[in-house]
Amino acid sequence: PQQPQVADVLVYLADDTVVPLAVENLPSLSAHELHRAVREVLQLPDIGLDVFALWLVSPLLEVQLKPKHQPYKLGRQWPELLLRFTSAPDDDVATDEPFLQFRRNVFFPKRRELQIHDEEVLRLLYEEAKGNVLAARYPCDVEDCEALGALVCRVQLGPYQPGQPAACVLREKLDSFLPAHLCKRGQGLFAALRGRGARAGPGEQGLLNAYRQVQETSSDNGCEATLGTHYRAYLLKCHELPFYGCAFFHGEVDKPAPGFLHRGGRKPVSVAISLEGVHVIDSREKHVLLGLRFQELSWDHTSPEEEEPILWLEFDGESEGTPVNKLLKIYSKQAELMSSLIEYCIELSQAAEPAGPQDSATGPPLDPSSSPAPVQRPRLRRQGSVVCSRIQHLSTIDYVEDGKGIRRVKPKRTTSFFSRQLSLGQGSYTVVQTGDNLEQG
Repeated sequence: PQQPQVADVLVYLADDTVVPLAVENLPSLSAHELHRAVREVLQLPDIGLDVFALWLVSPLLEVQLKPKHQPYKLGRQWPELLLRFTSAPDDDVATDEPFLQFRRNVFFPKRRELQIHDEEVLRLLYEEAKGNVLAARYPCDVEDCEALGALVCRVQLGPYQPGQPAACVLREKLDSFLPAHLCKRGQGLFAALRGRGARAGPGEQGLLNAYRQVQETSSDNGCEATLGTHYRAYLLKCHELPFYGCAFFHGEVDKPAPGFLHRGGRKPVSVAISLEGVHVIDSREKHVLLGLRFQELSWDHTSPEEEEPILWLEFDGESEGTPVNKLLKIYSKQAELMSSLIEYCIELSQAAEPAGPQDSATGPPLDPSSSPAPVQRPRLRRQGSVVCSRIQHLSTIDYVEDGKGIRRVKPKRTTSFFSRQLSLGQGSYTVVQTGDNLEQG
């Protein structure tokens, strides 16, 4: 009998290291089978099946694969996916090549993540989170960037030693510890006049101070901290970011018009969707424009012929002191993907123990009662924090329901999107009616 053909497959990890695999029958191989092969090479425990997923990734599009997907076939269909879900020019579509990446499953709940003790699983999660922080995909306040960067210093450089030239090392490798926009030193004439021996900038000094304060004992048992302790500390800090573990999509929103006779144009945004809600992030300014839990919104998507697809988000707000419903239009060829993911996340969030596609294919999830869920500390809301909503930077359609119909508060509204929302009794989203005196949930 003819021997099956063996093909070499490269699967990338979040730190850009490669897992080389030799597989048979590549065209019919499922993501589930490939996932198992990666776990065996990395010697991951069973929890790795739930924590991680296989993704097809390129600069233009990122897709988490379901267990039944066949990566080879999806790779062959990549140009069609780009034409359907991106606005990339034809030349870019022709040259774009996806790669396989083994990374966090967007449907894996944060509370289960904190029950993980395997150091290699924690390391992989840490590397992925670190990459998202350094790329400013996760917008962070300076204080948080310094605290997270200090843990990276501890992992890469060891414990802080008062006598060692840590400042020099940090300065040379600053972009390994802080996002690029915090590493920018003055350029041009003033930088040349100041010279190379200048004092550390605010980012460097804050990082150095935070590095000094990294705990060298485990908070769990008081024992000497291991690398796993620092990985967990990094992830715990990232859990304070509302968009940790999200899937990201590209889109645009209308800018507020600068004057009565002007049009505001559009600004590029990232739309981050997780099991908890939706965040719209300004791609250039690296701060949150709008953050909503699923209880606080209704949504829909439309794909008018010959027009751009739109994801509509509807939420409570106010206009000149009057409670109104606000409609935000997100223009994106990925509107359909975003709408489907919101719907699926809501279904999962209504289950006691969410189970994503990886879980459903692999039997019962771990017993949630086997380890108590950690107490989540309330997130510190700093004045002007990058994780707080900036409604004033958005152009929304505002309206109230007025008995028989819709009364427009500002611009003309063409259609109504009340049909899709989280149907939980405790939901705080309410259709505003004239005369109602409602507090925003």
